[in-house]
Amino acid sequence: MSSQTYRARVAPRRGGARRPASRIQWDRFGRIVLVIVLLVVLLSYIRPALHVFDTWRESKAADQRLTELKAEHEQLDKRAEALSSPAAAIREARELGMVGPGETAYTVKGLK
Repeated sequence: MSSQTYRARVAPRRGGARRPASRIQWDRFGRIVLVIVLLVVLLSYIRPALHVFDTWRESKAADQRLTELKAEHEQLDKRAEALSSPAAAIREARELGMVGPGETAYTVKGLK
């Protein structure tokens, strides 16, 4: 047995003339461009996300206002129903100071 040691050697390049090494590190450049593109994409999502949040808040305020208006509408419906009878119309007219046909109106002065 002979003791030969094998050494790894670099295979020569194929293609003839050697090109000078590039001064640009393309892998680093690619990573930087990728990070910049990702930042631009993330920044483009900020305004729509804020818009969604603002719209959500406005919808909550609108729901609350709608509830208030429904309650007011219910009260007004009850009042309109109560005022639809002739007796209620006469009562309201008396509160406004009106008198019925054939009645005499009196004014009392000096009361506070």
